[in-house]
Amino acid sequence: MIIISSRIVREFINHYPKAATGLNRWYVLMESGDFSDFSQLKHHFNACDTVGNDRFVFNVSGNRYRLVAMIHFSKRTVYIRFIGTHDQYNKIDCSKI
Repeated sequence: MIIISSRIVREFINHYPKAATGLNRWYVLMESGDFSDFSQLKHHFNACDTVGNDRFVFNVSGNRYRLVAMIHFSKRTVYIRFIGTHDQYNKIDCSKI
């Protein structure tokens, strides 16, 4: 998959170094994956849910952090829309970001 906005991951890790292992693992698995639909994605990322509007929420580092991505399976493209703590995630409408 092609990941757009890797800069967001680097910036988040600079602010939250404890997230590095989980986010880097997510990044490597996503980049090396070839997912054609949500069921294939869910098979590799058990802690992933769809929230509509092509947005998917990933629990990272034991649910300490959340990552919202817009995924276009047909184009094999992932757009990182949000990374934050669980509390920060609770304040957004992830289906619209």
